[in-house]
Amino acid sequence: MIAYLPRVVPALALSLFLAAPASAVPAHTPSAGAPAAARPAGAPLRSAPASAADVPLFQALSWIEEAEEGSREGYSREQFKHWNRGLNPSDGCDTRKEVILSEALEAPEVGPKCALTGGRWWSEYDQKWIMSAKELDVDHMVPLAEAWDSGAATWTAARREAYANDQGAPNSLIAVSGSSNRSKSDKDPAAWMPVEADRCKYVVDWVADKLRWRLSADAAELQALSHHAESCPTATVTYQQVP
Repeated sequence: MIAYLPRVVPALALSLFLAAPASAVPAHTPSAGAPAAARPAGAPLRSAPASAADVPLFQALSWIEEAEEGSREGYSREQFKHWNRGLNPSDGCDTRKEVILSEALEAPEVGPKCALTGGRWWSEYDQKWIMSAKELDVDHMVPLAEAWDSGAATWTAARREAYANDQGAPNSLIAVSGSSNRSKSDKDPAAWMPVEADRCKYVVDWVADKLRWRLSADAAELQALSHHAESCPTATVTYQQVP
């Protein structure tokens, strides 16, 4: 067996990403403050700043550009190269395994070729404990197909690879149960949401990921996000755009 060592990553570089920290049972504890009003229909969009910290959820939501989804013609998962060699190309663990290791609440043993044995994880989407890495999927918060529809179709191959392997922000990638990930598939919040206990956190993470990568949202998606945000009056969003 080989020991898995924590990763040290420079901040805010496109090709290097900050690994999401592990914690006890994940919980969303946003700072207090009244939410800003949602953008009225037809009101001009205020351009999203390059970064923001602890912005009220409704204010952050108003920064997402509204646009009809583009054609999915030409889309395939292969357009987003994943999983690549991760943050530490010498550790034998690809991005998927690195995310699984970084989110373990009880660390697994790491064997040759990053084979994982034991460990324990909390699946946020369905609020379940997972006792084997084999039962986990690593989900893209905004699915690859949704990203394609929302702007990624025009990106370079390198930017799509960076998106598909993004460990630079909490929950751009998230380890969850395989069953919950299959239920979500490539749906946006107008068509799928996790269990109620995770919904405020999920909306915050979705909005942050859209702003981080400057992805648009269609009217139905924004309506669904606004609807769920009403139940999260103190939620805030923090993000850093990728250049």
